[in-house]
Amino acid sequence: MLKTIKKKKVWIPLLTILIIGVGYVLFFKEDDESFLVEAELIDSRDIVHKVNASGKIQPEEAVQITSTITGWITKITVMEGDTVEPGQDLIRIDEKQIRPRYNNALSQVRSSEANLRKVQSQLDRTKSLFSQNLISKQELEQIEASYQIALSQSEQANANLLSAEDELSKTQLTAPKYGIVTSITKEEGEMAVGGMFNPGVLMTIADLSHMEVEVDVNENDVVNIEIGDTSEIEIDAYPDTIFYGIVSEIAHTAQSMNMGVQNQVTNFKVKVKMLSVPDKIRPGMSSTVNIITETLKNVISIPIQSLTSRPDNYDDNRVKNKEEKNWGNDKNEMKTYKKIIPIDVVFILVDEYENQIAPSEKKYAIVKPVNVGISSENHYFVESGVNLGEMIVTGGYRVLSKELFHGALVTLNNYSSGTSENPKN
Repeated sequence: MLKTIKKKKVWIPLLTILIIGVGYVLFFKEDDESFLVEAELIDSRDIVHKVNASGKIQPEEAVQITSTITGWITKITVMEGDTVEPGQDLIRIDEKQIRPRYNNALSQVRSSEANLRKVQSQLDRTKSLFSQNLISKQELEQIEASYQIALSQSEQANANLLSAEDELSKTQLTAPKYGIVTSITKEEGEMAVGGMFNPGVLMTIADLSHMEVEVDVNENDVVNIEIGDTSEIEIDAYPDTIFYGIVSEIAHTAQSMNMGVQNQVTNFKVKVKMLSVPDKIRPGMSSTVNIITETLKNVISIPIQSLTSRPDNYDDNRVKNKEEKNWGNDKNEMKTYKKIIPIDVVFILVDEYENQIAPSEKKYAIVKPVNVGISSENHYFVESGVNLGEMIVTGGYRVLSKELFHGALVTLNNYSSGTSENPKN
């Protein structure tokens, strides 16, 4: 029992000292709290706004070879990758069912022409006899009528022959233009399905020296694109190489995906003509396009990560209070039903704030509302709000987006002097 009392007497002072020590540390830490941030000097640079989109490479012009008649393929004279000239023979289709109709039409033409010549001779003789008053006018009229019938039969036979010739010619498919055979979908012995509507594609010919990229551009970005805009083209098959092109066509009709659901996407087809086509390029290759819509030279800019938002009353005492600096996270604030209006701001570092000088190696973070314009990959163009040479907070993300407040004391970490794309020397 005595030992227990002695132990309690020893632990009570130690516990008291520990509590006082922790409270002292927490008190002075809270009183001297500062945020660890990264910063750089505001500089001027070129801002290039780009619209990024992905798509496939395709020929500017591609011809699909189809048949208007149905029949068995008897011969294919080319292979994939072959170069063809206009009028070159490509595919032969069985003509066994068409050749007899052609021969019959040809025979009818010969028969009708012979009959026409016969009736023509009779008409000449009848006219001669009639001029000598050896026959009646009625006989002359009968011969003239026979001649008109024979002439009509001859014209009909020739028309049938032309139709049969056209049908027979369709058994031999030829190249309509110069190009390279990019695909053959049928083999010899297979059926070529013809017709005027939805015929089967037998072969595709394209000129691979003129290529384009067809990409899907979101509806929010397509309004910034114009015909003739310069574009940077990256092809997956050619890493670390940039090709250039120009926008040649912008669709006027949207294509929507996931219709009727929350994640519905509306895109527009945009075609970018390649100015130089690399060797061994193939239709269907994946590609990414950066369409340059606007370029600003030597303008004030800030890093994208520096732009954040704060309520329009960012300089109120309530907002500056350390207990409420995490604006928008105060549960009691929701009870007031007061609408918070966020504005675009940045944090500028200064040595003096409200007649107080920052301690050594520390600075004050001051909120500055800004108006920004177009953006490049890493920077915003600033229309108003900041000046060249001011020190702007660039990170870290959590501190900048949620914790940092107007007039906060900060400590610099990894300070840089403004390195970015195309800096002003």
